[in-house]
Amino acid sequence: MMSINEVKQRLVAGNERFVADQLDGKLQDRHRRDTLVNGQQPYAIILSCADSRVVPELAFDAGLGELFVVRVAGNVANSSSIASIEYAVAHIGTPVIVVLGHQSCGAVTAAVAGGDNGYNLNHLLAHVQPALAVSGEGAQVNDVVRKNAELTASELQNRSTIIREAVAAHKLEILPAYYHLEDGRVEYL
Repeated sequence: MMSINEVKQRLVAGNERFVADQLDGKLQDRHRRDTLVNGQQPYAIILSCADSRVVPELAFDAGLGELFVVRVAGNVANSSSIASIEYAVAHIGTPVIVVLGHQSCGAVTAAVAGGDNGYNLNHLLAHVQPALAVSGEGAQVNDVVRKNAELTASELQNRSTIIREAVAAHKLEILPAYYHLEDGRVEYL
């Protein structure tokens, strides 16, 4: 398993290749699939929005088995997304979590707009409300997206003993980040 710093360097380098349109496309063939049949060792967990324009495996130029991706609208820390992340931390030992918000997020836009979106979507958007409250009235969507990624990174520790203890033991680092749609650049917050 890579160190936390090695993982961070790998994520940055992969994103730089993506932005430069120089993807290496490695670890995406039959041989790689064969090596993964008996297990996985992803070097990073990505809590990303479900938005089809944001594809973590491409944005970080990663192959099969390299990223443990959890996708949910608004990249929120709900019980299911936290449990999925806990699995990767506790059972795989993945050392880095990236909470990846993105430009023009539809879920955050809906939270900013307010109103009744029905039971399920209202429940999801409730997870964005703390970022909206901290950002203040009249905040721009992309500012709320950034704040949501930051607060979600904290929320992962607040709501999970597994994650909190791994961070305290210096076995895990959580990085809030923001994906720019126009060029694919990932900005760490």
